[in-house]
Amino acid sequence: MEASPALSRIGLAGLAVMGQNLALNVAEKGFPISVYNRTTSKVDETVQRAQDEGQLPLFGHYTPREFVLSIKRPRSVVILVKAGSPVDQTIAALSDHMEPGDCIIDGGNEWYENTERRIQEVSNKGLLYLGMGVSGGEEGARNGPSLMPGGSHQAYSNIQDILEKVAAQVEDGPCVTYIGEGGSGNFVKMVHNGIEYGDMQLISEAYDVLKHVGGLSNDELAEIFAEWNRGELESFLIEITSDIFRVKDDLSDGFMVDKILDKTGMKGTGKWTVQQAAELSVAAPTIAASLDCRYLSGLKEERENAAEVLKEAGLKEEVGSLANGIDKKRLIDDVRQALYASKICSYAQGMNLLRAKSVEKGWNLNFGELARIWKGGCIIRAVFLDRIKKAYQRNPNLASLVVDPEFAREMVQRQAAWRRVVGLAISAGISTPGMCASLAYFDTYRRARLPANLVQAQRDLFGAHTYERIDRPGSFHTEWKKYAQKSNAGVGALN
Repeated sequence: MEASPALSRIGLAGLAVMGQNLALNVAEKGFPISVYNRTTSKVDETVQRAQDEGQLPLFGHYTPREFVLSIKRPRSVVILVKAGSPVDQTIAALSDHMEPGDCIIDGGNEWYENTERRIQEVSNKGLLYLGMGVSGGEEGARNGPSLMPGGSHQAYSNIQDILEKVAAQVEDGPCVTYIGEGGSGNFVKMVHNGIEYGDMQLISEAYDVLKHVGGLSNDELAEIFAEWNRGELESFLIEITSDIFRVKDDLSDGFMVDKILDKTGMKGTGKWTVQQAAELSVAAPTIAASLDCRYLSGLKEERENAAEVLKEAGLKEEVGSLANGIDKKRLIDDVRQALYASKICSYAQGMNLLRAKSVEKGWNLNFGELARIWKGGCIIRAVFLDRIKKAYQRNPNLASLVVDPEFAREMVQRQAAWRRVVGLAISAGISTPGMCASLAYFDTYRRARLPANLVQAQRDLFGAHTYERIDRPGSFHTEWKKYAQKSNAGVGALN
């Protein structure tokens, strides 16, 4: 379909994998859509796919002007190009042909402040703007993603019917909601990705312990993860992990997973999440540990060298000696419980970061709704999110998921297993930084008194930073050195 007889309902510019799939999803839901890409072959390819996938109402255009003018007013144009300056270039090319009241929707993983800048810039031309997180990869884009639009509420209203049809559908509605003002949609997607980093790290640690301490084969691991996916851990990431363990290598003997180089890639959203947590003084140790692990995984040659050097220095592998006396069935159950408890802490950290930002920016985020729209379509989709939704419905001002009565009970029930797994991993010399970070977070948060009193004393001694007391109001400063010398003199006299 080269030229559309009537005007399209919506437009989409940027036809890489995500753009193509999202455009086809929109067309399949019955909304005529115009598409545009600077590389014309991409336009042809998308038009061909629309033909092949059922004569879908998708129309290709080859210039920004022709593309924009083919869309019904008020126009809504989704752009899916690489974050950063390509977005600014695309906006410049399209906005020349747009009119007041038209809207631009950026569907990329953009830094939220860039979105806030663009909202201001396009408003000078009378244009509306949405920064919309899209999660679910190409599969989600084509069949139903989780969508996180933030910015102009009017712009959202203009395409709400399209987004609700295109998004993943769960029993309590489509996986899309208006997130809030400004760059809130991008920020929520960023934290979603940070939680995803934590989730993936925790699963890889569970695998490491089961494989190296439990001595489990890939076939056994595939079965274990499949079984976990029928219980409380049921989720997209657990399901795909089970599938990964089943795939045989097509180039040699054995399993594909064992042939993959242990260096993790990353796009930057995890780093942004940890930076924002630090900026807002929110502890996010599980997410930070997962980021650190990705950095360490990149040091492949250094790690191989360290393994050699420390072996020569006399470091022995403890794994073999431990594996013999292990009760496999109990280990598997312990790891399942440790994974679940660790996940609660990771999600709690993400939600607390969202709350802090929401307060700072006045976004008024609805945490129950966020958990709900993550139940389908996105990478962290999980049955567990329904419990998070209900926790925030019970108490919208919940300080942390850790103190929701239901989650608190579950963590208390699982803490013995959690401690056994972490202790066993430490004895075996297997690093479980995510599980350790989650456990340390739990143990720090649940203690009414911490050794921070000593840190405050040290700060007061070397920097006169003062401290507060537990028994009377006000700020205090002590001449620590003077009193210590007096005490020493007293001790000397006694001797």
